[in-house]
Amino acid sequence: MTTSRQRARIGEWFALYGLSVLAALLLSALLVEATGGDWRPVVSALLDGSLRKPGRWGETLGSAAPMLLVAVGTIISSKAGLVNIGQEGQLFVGAAFATYFGFLVGGPGPFNLVIIVIFGAVGGALWAGVAALLKFWRNVPEVLSTLLLVAVGGQVVAYGLSQSWLLLAPLGDRGNRNQVSQQLPKDNRLPSPEVFGNRIPLAVVIGLVLAVAVSAVLARTVWGFRLRMLGRNSRAAQRSGVSQIGYGASALMISGAFAGLAGAVMFAGGGFAFGNYQLVPGFATNIGWTGLLVALVAREKALVAIPVAFVFAGLRTGSSFVGSTGVEGRITDVIQGFLVLALLVPPAVMFIRDRGRAQTAAAERV
Repeated sequence: MTTSRQRARIGEWFALYGLSVLAALLLSALLVEATGGDWRPVVSALLDGSLRKPGRWGETLGSAAPMLLVAVGTIISSKAGLVNIGQEGQLFVGAAFATYFGFLVGGPGPFNLVIIVIFGAVGGALWAGVAALLKFWRNVPEVLSTLLLVAVGGQVVAYGLSQSWLLLAPLGDRGNRNQVSQQLPKDNRLPSPEVFGNRIPLAVVIGLVLAVAVSAVLARTVWGFRLRMLGRNSRAAQRSGVSQIGYGASALMISGAFAGLAGAVMFAGGGFAFGNYQLVPGFATNIGWTGLLVALVAREKALVAIPVAFVFAGLRTGSSFVGSTGVEGRITDVIQGFLVLALLVPPAVMFIRDRGRAQTAAAERV
């Protein structure tokens, strides 16, 4: 049973979140008005583009799936006390691995889909593994190495897209585009069954299942307990027999694997990833960065990341309709930033308040 003190604290959390979100929405409305628009049609356009128009909520779910996969992977590395911010590069490299091995191995549709998914995850894990190697061999901070590897990964994949023996499609398959891979055959693509007029890609199911599984593993297994112990107090964890190198490196590589898996499902799900079942320059389209924000807003909780990913995906898909109101569609990026700040303010306020109460209590005891 919850005590009156616990109920009061829960009420404080709800009040802070409510006020913060309300402030973010008011600031967004003022921004729209300041740019010469009217906030009412902008909100209506966002809802039309993300939910109300035919087929749009399926599109939103399709965009949310890779964001959720990236976020879940980020949560795993965060639990180990590691800061992975290279998901954009890991996603791109994972998509490149999925593309290369998908066409190299080939085979029947279901078999090749498994190859694409597996090698996408392997590519992302290997790219994150470079940062893990630098971290535990040369003590290079992972926050720096993962970020720098985003640029390196982009250049590596760009080179692959310039070589026909790697990723570049044969001349006849390129059309008017210079650097693209071959297009994935129809029988090798992720199924997207239609539900109430909306195409729902299988990536949505994959993302939901993995989010639930990771939440259970982190909360209810010995591996998850040790990972959390390492993140909270690495010295105490090592004294208890938890290998910092073993658990830390595996957490960082698993995080990269989830980002690579997101790249693979974007490639195989094409219609929701702007690549049209092809690997192209700029393929990641900021999904990696957005997934990182999803994990940040979800406060390292895999289940909470599910609705958060849907909200961020709704802003992304709804932005294409905002232009019809006469307001620049990029305004949704600013709104997204306001919402992120709004959801980060309450924990900071509660931390400062709790610290102040603890200092007051300590002073009174003296």
